[in-house]
Amino acid sequence: MTTSRLIKNQADYEKALSRIDILMDAKVGTAEFDELELLTALVEMYEERHHPIGPPDPIEAIKFRMDQLGLSRKAMVSYFGSKSKVSEVLNGKRSLTLAMMRSLNKELGISAEVLLRKPGANFPDQRQDLEWNKFPVLEMVRRCWLPRLGNAKEKAEELMRKFIDRAGGMEAASAVFFRQGKGTRYFSKMDTYALTAWCLRVLIIARENPLKTKYVRGTIKMNTLKETARLSYFDDGPVLAKEYLGKQGIQLIALPHLPKTYLDGAAMLMPDGTPIIGLTLRHDRIDNFWFCLLHELAHIAKHLTASDKIIIDDFDQRRYDINSEDQIEKEADEMTQEGLIPKKIWDKKPIGEKAKEAEVEALAEKLRIHPAIIAGRIRFERNNYKLLSGYIGSGHIRKHFPEMCHSEARE
Repeated sequence: MTTSRLIKNQADYEKALSRIDILMDAKVGTAEFDELELLTALVEMYEERHHPIGPPDPIEAIKFRMDQLGLSRKAMVSYFGSKSKVSEVLNGKRSLTLAMMRSLNKELGISAEVLLRKPGANFPDQRQDLEWNKFPVLEMVRRCWLPRLGNAKEKAEELMRKFIDRAGGMEAASAVFFRQGKGTRYFSKMDTYALTAWCLRVLIIARENPLKTKYVRGTIKMNTLKETARLSYFDDGPVLAKEYLGKQGIQLIALPHLPKTYLDGAAMLMPDGTPIIGLTLRHDRIDNFWFCLLHELAHIAKHLTASDKIIIDDFDQRRYDINSEDQIEKEADEMTQEGLIPKKIWDKKPIGEKAKEAEVEALAEKLRIHPAIIAGRIRFERNNYKLLSGYIGSGHIRKHFPEMCHSEARE
């Protein structure tokens, strides 16, 4: 074997190692020593390419550091949380969480590279404004929004960070969490973490199912709302509405609400400007669907901007905020009502005090809309929810949305 020959295969490698063994005692300045140096360099090049050394195993690194510092397993409870977790982690039966890793890095000096098993890796920035374990992780796992892990609650930060990345990054999460929008129609006991999780899931669905048509800002007018409302006349109106809005560049996504969100709908903007209407369909009624849909459409037309990316709505609160000074919601309500039943027609009081079914059907036929829309408005304005209960279309909406196959969570 010549000293100038590159090591190209395992046979060359073995020969080089044998020759190095022979030359180990060569003296500096001799031809043998020069050959030894060259062979050593060639062997190192071959090993780097074919036998790379991976990062140390983090569990072995922890055990080594424990031996160095004379730490017992009992002393490790402060890093892992309990004696059982110490045992499970050190025996390879429980994976390290980011919280554990940060503690080991800070207190024991074990590098992030070793703990994360990635050369040059660093821990993600800590967010003091978020408490990761407050997200409804277990419910999200149950709905298959997150991977199934045995210790999902402990891994909340890791799971939620990946979930947030899929939704468009931390900026998207912040816009939801801090409600950087103008809408105020929500229940005071709403769980912000659950709301954020729901909105992020809507964003993920929208990002993973992009529309072919790009939305052009300013194209949604009153006529758009009226055309949408007229689709209620057909049995498959909700499906037609989704298709119609999609051709306007607007995503319509139905997603069951999470517990303690008390949510009916939301209007959101994606980073690229695509509007999304998210509906929970928690009240599976025809009248509720069309009012929610047009209300969020009105928000898109009048209120969503690059700086105000989300408006949320709990329409159960609507009966209590009739005298509210929230101009945004007032405008959306007025635009919605006009889109469903024009004011010039409603002001003529086409439905008498007894709210006869024949009157409802006649007006619905005249306007080419579903009778449930008229029945719903009468019930709301007269604050009498026993009226026309057979006309509101209970149980006739979710069936149009296969994505609603999960049973809706109870609040």
